[in-house]
Amino acid sequence: MKTSERWAQAQAWVGQSVGTIDTPSLVIHLDAMERNLARMAAFARERGLRLRPHAKLHKSAELSRLQMAHGAVGVCVQKTEEALRLAAQGVSDIFISNEVIAPPKLARLAAAVRERQARFAIAVDSAEGIERLAAALKGAGAHGAAAIDVFVEIDVGQGRCGVPPGHPALALVRLIAEHPVLRWAGLQAYHGGAQHRRSAAERTVAIAASALAVHQTLDTLRQHGFVAPLVTGAGTGSLVNEAASGLWGELQAGSYLFMDADYASNEPDMTAPVFEHALFVKSQVMSRSADHAVCDAGHKSHAIDSGLPLVAHPTGLVFANGGDEHGVLRAAAPGTPLPALGDTVWLIPGHCDPTVNLHDFFVGVRGGLLEGHVERLITIDTRGALT
Repeated sequence: MKTSERWAQAQAWVGQSVGTIDTPSLVIHLDAMERNLARMAAFARERGLRLRPHAKLHKSAELSRLQMAHGAVGVCVQKTEEALRLAAQGVSDIFISNEVIAPPKLARLAAAVRERQARFAIAVDSAEGIERLAAALKGAGAHGAAAIDVFVEIDVGQGRCGVPPGHPALALVRLIAEHPVLRWAGLQAYHGGAQHRRSAAERTVAIAASALAVHQTLDTLRQHGFVAPLVTGAGTGSLVNEAASGLWGELQAGSYLFMDADYASNEPDMTAPVFEHALFVKSQVMSRSADHAVCDAGHKSHAIDSGLPLVAHPTGLVFANGGDEHGVLRAAAPGTPLPALGDTVWLIPGHCDPTVNLHDFFVGVRGGLLEGHVERLITIDTRGALT
């Protein structure tokens, strides 16, 4: 079925009960999502912090605008094409919190900067990256002072992108200052690996080490006449630690909006907001035997990089790997009844972000998964935006 035909079919669900939703479908529990939205906004506001959630979670211009309407200053993305698609849909403030080196990508970004499609920012961690960015902006005719905000990324423990703390970051800040089309906006300091360390104590230790790296870099910069306008970073798993540090001024948490099965495995931090699961895959039992049932939601409907889904309803079931098109359901304990043929099974994805990338739209449900109704469809605008 073509995407347009699937969308037309789904439009008929709007205003109807959740029972009309075909399976497998990606469903947002709108009431739970909005509670998460409000709790995160309140957390940032009460601490005087900027909130810039990661749109790579939901990949939706509508949800990006919703987050900004609730106080977010803008959104983050990881890919150039994500930024450009969201800008085309009216998202006005976008930070590419990643390095972009390829000239074609930089040319497309520079054209969008020149046309003022949105306020853009980008991360860098090399002299070559800075020179290529500046050249692309000049080549596109993006004249005028400070055409784009530039954050120097430091490695605060992730072991992925970023220069070492201290003097390597200073060298890049000095280079940025040589280019009138670039404006140094601060430091990118994100420790993604800390988000899923299972105990709150482990996450605290990890971010304490990150804070030392940030502090060292800020001190080095100050000693040479540079005061960082902002330190940005943090994720849903560790945000209480960055918020308490006094160093980060902006939080990039994204998963709080939906949550997923992997985050459910984390020990809660008692000082963090309580976020609810709000993203589900609706599936249906298509086969039944004496000791298991099979639903129609396999790997094509949910990502498994962070583990298999949890079964939200009916309770007492465990999801097992059934392949691309099937999920095997077994009783978690003897005596637990298995669902019957045709019964609905609600799954919590193991990892929200790549699960969203498998679908064209969300089905927004109001009033709960069991008794609610379909309120609206929400397009997934940056699905497949890999470049």
